[in-house]
Amino acid sequence: MKVAALQMVSSVEREANLARAHVLLGEAAAAGAELAVLPEYFCVMGRRDTDKLALRERPGDGRVQGFLADAAREFGLWVVGGTLPMESPEDQHVFNSSLAFSPAGDCVARYDKIHLFRYDNGSEHYDERRVITPGTQPVLFELPSRDGHLWRVGMSVCYDLRFPELYRALAAQGAELLLVPSAFTHTTGSAHWELLLRTRAIENLAWVMAPAQGGTHENGRRTWGQSMVVDPWGVIAAQQASGEGVVLCDIDAAQIEATRRQLPALSHRVL
Repeated sequence: MKVAALQMVSSVEREANLARAHVLLGEAAAAGAELAVLPEYFCVMGRRDTDKLALRERPGDGRVQGFLADAAREFGLWVVGGTLPMESPEDQHVFNSSLAFSPAGDCVARYDKIHLFRYDNGSEHYDERRVITPGTQPVLFELPSRDGHLWRVGMSVCYDLRFPELYRALAAQGAELLLVPSAFTHTTGSAHWELLLRTRAIENLAWVMAPAQGGTHENGRRTWGQSMVVDPWGVIAAQQASGEGVVLCDIDAAQIEATRRQLPALSHRVL
């Protein structure tokens, strides 16, 4: 199955971001991709954390959800919308949600980011909990590819990458492809991004697909980029350093089966 990890440098204007995402999705479809995944915050990188509140959507109703459904139908793609703000029961908070759409335009899965980023090195300060409500449940969906294989796809977002127990839970439920749409900071990404992605692939003997934000944004934030696809042996199969683009890769279910047969580590778990 050919997949496309879409790298963006999203701005503070939702409509401009959706227009750029539409172009990238079209490029992915024209290249033969079956699944295209957008990065975290693809629809907006606000000037302030609270900018998300004005753009929150109700399930099944909203500009960004409509865009994703329409694009999936238009291009005949499975589309995962990195993340968008969805309404939360907490006052002045949103869920940071990743939604998957079938080529028919149906929303087949929603994952609310569980682990919320907090970082302070004296000059950079981030605390997602100020406006984001954490999710509670791992989520997978099934994707029947054109070659007849039924892929089990595990969902995650950005900071989740530092918590291996989430990916182990997804692997225990049969996940073969792990999605990690992200907006890693340049500081943390340069130190840990590749290492963590390759580790998650190796320890779960699964493909990992990580579309990212990659550049200096209108709001002044600098993201690491390096969108990539990693195979079950931990080898980087495709990547892009920075800037907007489409990272294409052919992923093979047979490679998962062969790797897990040669090194049946998942069956050797004790704890």
